[in-house]
Amino acid sequence: MNQKSGKRTLLWSVIMSSPGPLVVGLGLFVGRSATQIADFVRRSAELLGIIMAFIVYCLTAGSGTENSIRRERLEKFSNIFVGIMMCIGGLIMLILAVLSENSEKGNVIPGLLIAVLGVIANTIFWCRYSRLNRDEPNAIIAVQARLYQAKSLVDICVTAALLSVLLFPGTEFAFLLDKIGSAVVAVYLLWCGTKTVAERLRTE
Repeated sequence: MNQKSGKRTLLWSVIMSSPGPLVVGLGLFVGRSATQIADFVRRSAELLGIIMAFIVYCLTAGSGTENSIRRERLEKFSNIFVGIMMCIGGLIMLILAVLSENSEKGNVIPGLLIAVLGVIANTIFWCRYSRLNRDEPNAIIAVQARLYQAKSLVDICVTAALLSVLLFPGTEFAFLLDKIGSAVVAVYLLWCGTKTVAERLRTE
């Protein structure tokens, strides 16, 4: 795999993911959707995981065979960290989904815009990481491909949930879809995170 290409893709992942938690977080001052709150937690946890993956990739890229044990340990640590961040985000989202009440959700447009942009950007990164890993398998790149697959599907659910809140404010339908949306996202993240951690722990 072209190491410059992998490093550049990871750097762009960090750059593109950084505004998400900020914008969604600021949006919480005007909106209180369960999905929007959960989405803020999820994006923050994922950003930490992506930053960690970028740092470890930079440290291990170009390592020779003499550093293979160190590289494998760092890659394992990075991927377990990413998996744990996904699990933490999913667990908090699930708690928020269960505890949310049918009250006025406020303005969810900031969160909705970020979710729509996320569907587009994350799908592009998913395809990019998948191609890079297919050309030359790499543990960090493979987990990033899985992460961005999850992020793409999650953002589709978030978009649907927040759109229902925007179009049908205060209705039982919007409340249920908002709650179901955040719960689906939470379960999927927990599954992906647990799978990632379990796979890396099984690795010798």
